[in-house]
This record gives sequence, C-alpha cells and structure tokens, in this order.
Amino acid sequence: GEDVKPFTPGKAKEIVMSLQQPAVFCNMVGDWPALQWNAKYLSAMLDGKTIQFRLGLKTVDIVPQFETTCVYVKATLEEFLSWSCGQPSCLSGPFSCYEYSKYWAYADYKYIASIFEDKPEVFQDVRWSDFGFPGRSGKESTLWIGSEGANTPCHLDSYGCNLVLQVQGRKRWHLFPPGDTSFLYPTRIPYEESSIFSKVNVANPDLKHFPEFRKATAHVVTLSPGQVLLVPRHWWHYVESIDPITVSINSWIELDADHEARVEEAITRMLVCALKSAENPSDGDHWLNPTEVEATSHEINLQYLNKAVAAYFKCQKANVSEQPCSSSTGAEQRASVSCKRKREAGCEPGDCRLPAHEFGFSTFKAEKLQKIPFGPHLIQVLPQSQETSSMGTVAVQSDGRDLLHENEGRHSGKLHCTGKQLVMSNDCETPAHRMDSDGSPDASQPALSTNDLLDCLVNPHVISLVARLLLERTRV
Repeated sequence: GEDVKPFTPGKAKEIVMSLQQPAVFCNMVGDWPALQWNAKYLSAMLDGKTIQFRLGLKTVDIVPQFETTCVYVKATLEEFLSWSCGQPSCLSGPFSCYEYSKYWAYADYKYIASIFEDKPEVFQDVRWSDFGFPGRSGKESTLWIGSEGANTPCHLDSYGCNLVLQVQGRKRWHLFPPGDTSFLYPTRIPYEESSIFSKVNVANPDLKHFPEFRKATAHVVTLSPGQVLLVPRHWWHYVESIDPITVSINSWIELDADHEARVEEAITRMLVCALKSAENPSDGDHWLNPTEVEATSHEINLQYLNKAVAAYFKCQKANVSEQPCSSSTGAEQRASVSCKRKREAGCEPGDCRLPAHEFGFSTFKAEKLQKIPFGPHLIQVLPQSQETSSMGTVAVQSDGRDLLHENEGRHSGKLHCTGKQLVMSNDCETPAHRMDSDGSPDASQPALSTNDLLDCLVNPHVISLVARLLLERTRV
C-alpha cells in the first residue's frame, strides 16, 4: 500500500503556521513527481527554451555578492549543464567568457507558472496540499537551479514564511533569528521590494567593520534531496549550493502580518526612490536590483502606499467581523500568494490578500500547538554552539534519523528582469560599506553619502515605527 506520511495535512499546516524556528520535514514528499525534476529532466521539459542565469565569482570576498555586482546571461539548461561539467570553455555560447573554475551560475527565482506556461499539467507535480494548503501547486511556486558555489546574499523576506523542497544536490542554509537583525547590519541598498539585505558576508565576515556580527546566532543546516525546510517569518538566511548541480522548489505562505509589512515596504520604496533618483545618474551607483525594472515615480509610489494602507484597514475590519479579507476566488487568492515580490509579479497591495478562513492564518497560534513533534520526521535546526566553527554545519540525513555535526572552516537576475547586461567590479563598494561600526568614517574616507542616510532612515525599526504612526494617523 501507499506509504503513510508522518504528518496529516492538518498537522503539517499547524506546524508551519505555529513554529517560530526553522525545521526540516522528512519523509513527506516521497510520492511527489517533482522529485524527478533534476536539471537533465528539466532541460528536456524546457526543450531548448532559454532562461536567465546570474553569474558571480567563486572567490570569497568580505563584501557580499549582491545581484547588482553579478553578470547575467540567457542560456538553455543544456548549455548550462555542458558548462557545469567543468570542461574547458567552448569558443562560443553564452558561458564562453566565464570559466567554470572561477564562476558560479544561478537560474534563481523562476516562476514555474511562467516558464512552464505551455505545460500547465506539470504544476501538479508539486503538491503543497500535503502540508495543508489545498490547491497550491507548482503554479504558486518558484524554481532555483544553480552550480556549485551559487548563492543568495544574506537577507530576510518581508512577506510570509517559506517552504523549500530540495530536489537535486545539497544546499547549505545559514539562518539567523529576527532578534539578530541589528547584528546583521540591515540595508536597503541594493533596493528590491520585500528583501532586506545584510551588509555582512556571513561566509567571510568583516568583523572589523561589523563587530556586532559576533553576537549573531547562526542556525546552519545542509538540506538534502527529498527534505523540506521551513523558514519562519523574518528569519535571515544565506543560501549556498554545495554540490555541482542543485535544484530547489519553494513557495511563500502569506501571513496576516504581511498587510502591515506591505505598508512598510511602500514607505521604504518612496524614500529610497526619492533620494536615490535625485542623485546624479552618471555616478554609476547601481542601487536598484535588476529585479526592480518597472517604471516608477513619486506619484506611482504614493498611490502604492495608499493602496497598501487601504488594504491593511480592509483586512483589519474583515478580521474584526470575522469575514474574509477578499471576495476574490480561491484560485485568484492562491495565485497572489505565489508573488513574494508583489510589484515584480504585477500585484497591487489591494489584490494580494487571502481570506482568513482559507488558510486560517489567525487560527494557529504557538500556544495551540501543545508540543512540537520534533523527531525523525521533523528535525529542529539548532543554533550553533560556541565551540562550533562560525561556518560549521548541521546536516540532516536523508532518512531523517540522525543529525551529523560537521566542523568545517568554509565551504533569489530573475524572471521579470530586463535584457540589459549589468556588470560591476567586485571591488566597487558604496561608502556605506566602508563605514566603521560606530558610524564615523576614518579620515581617508569621503563625507556621508545618500546610502549612509538611507541605512539610518529606512532601518527596519525606523520604518516599523513610521508605519504605525502613519496607520494611526489614517485611523484617526
């Protein structure tokens, strides 16, 4: 007979909506057709279709490799696989200028609904219904395909919690709790809606400039094929591919708190765009992430802010009367949830809502889960001990029975990106990166920059206070 999963959909959903620390689900997806989605299988499914890859250097610098410092190429998965074999570069082709030994490549943040729009039947290969979200499939998910060393800079997502299925290869996740935010030196440059980046390269931290990072508590886990990682709301994460080829699928689960988060994001967008667009464009400061390509203006951003505020109050009113926050259909609501970057995916704040009754975001509170069922099927991602190396790992065995502690010293352009090639030198850093921890530059450094001001002005704590004051003003 069929294998019985360790958690029913209802219990799995209860864990996802209640747990405030990262954990790995084991033995929950063994019958998912998506487990066949290795890079070769996907290459055959795409049948020569090109997708965009982000390329970065494998050398480890003290400055994070943000997307603004990467190179972008369009290529087929077949070309990517040939290049990633490590053979000498071909004389032609999209990867010909990038030696495999020096570069990694990442086809990250690819909406499955878009890249397989001509094959909608494949959406059903992904079955998030097993985690208590009926109707959610590959259509509400994104795909990540990378080579060894491919990474996402340390950041937190403003919206939702995250479920990540590892399909091929292994990825190492470095997670930090929301309480460590000040130790991670948050910044909004480069700017991208819904992503708050850390100035610290957690893989090679510059403790001279970022001494508070010593206080951060890393939770490190190596995710293997067939496992699903839960990343709770506002947990920081740096993710790196540690095998030659990795494939992952993820989906963001919208939360009630996202309504206020969208107001905060709208305020941040207004401030960042207003100040940065006032600078001389010839300065060459690539402050806008390649994902943020839509035309914007102060008027557009103000409209966005007003819609976010209106959506917040509409949902607040609906919650009080215990009515759904939206009258749209379930299918439309689930489609909106898949857009972590709401503006990139074409959603407006008033449209990106879920009714409280559909996923029950207000229903599951931590106190209702009498005991978290940690064990062989739900592995807790523990904080590293003081004795463990700063880049040590906790690897979860594929059968979920043990934890393997390793002591190693060292080892999401996207879908709606413009075709413009963006190249920057890796030693081109903003003045904000050169500030001392106490905020005072040394004598050899230039005066305060726009980025320095923005780092203070749009600090998450400041923006949260401004949002509450703004909402209070609107309520009155």
